[in-house]
Amino acid sequence: MDDTTWTGGPLLGFDTETTGVDVRSDRIVTAAVVLRTATTTDVRTWLIDPGVEIPAEAAAIHGVTTEHARAHGVPPGQALAEIAAVLAEHTRAGVPVVAYNAAFDLTLLDAELVRHGLPTLPDRLGRPVSPVLDPLVIDRWQDRYRQGKRRLGDLVELYGIVGEGELHSADVDVLATLDVLDAQLHRYPELRAVALDALHSAQRDAHRRWATSFNAWRRTKGLPGPGASTAWPVEPPVAG
Repeated sequence: MDDTTWTGGPLLGFDTETTGVDVRSDRIVTAAVVLRTATTTDVRTWLIDPGVEIPAEAAAIHGVTTEHARAHGVPPGQALAEIAAVLAEHTRAGVPVVAYNAAFDLTLLDAELVRHGLPTLPDRLGRPVSPVLDPLVIDRWQDRYRQGKRRLGDLVELYGIVGEGELHSADVDVLATLDVLDAQLHRYPELRAVALDALHSAQRDAHRRWATSFNAWRRTKGLPGPGASTAWPVEPPVAG
């Protein structure tokens, strides 16, 4: 695949802000889906009343309190159905989903859909979600020896990206993620010539290598907890 195909778009950015970091039990508070083509950027956002209290720690990050979500948010079932429908429509057409730390957002979305009795994204597609492009996975893969943290804000700073608004708002984060991916494709031009299915598979393998190495390091330090999942871009459902 040459440089005039998928790299010129369309690309479908996706991000969520949530009640916490547990993909099985936490809830989506805001979400954004951004369709970017070579000439246009279409942003769609959702504010959701998650039906549970939003912890103060989470509200301090994304700015949405329980009171605000209850007063202005839409019911989760309605929003989740709309989000999944948009993602499925474009993914079915071959548009890649672009998400920073995709395994978090896509796994959480699936868990939320199941919670509300709705078909998951793989259910809607009749296959696993692909292709997915994850700038975090690409960064760990292509620049594995760089020191320091790898949060979205760190990559925004690394690539000198200037956007509008503060990070930790879903729409701002999606736009920044798309800009980071574009910068990566210029820094690592060989990726631009890789077909999407092959690039998806390469990211899956790169993530597995990183997670395996990270978990081995955790064991040497005697750190508690399960460590990182080796699955990408979606963690498998919990048995039972």
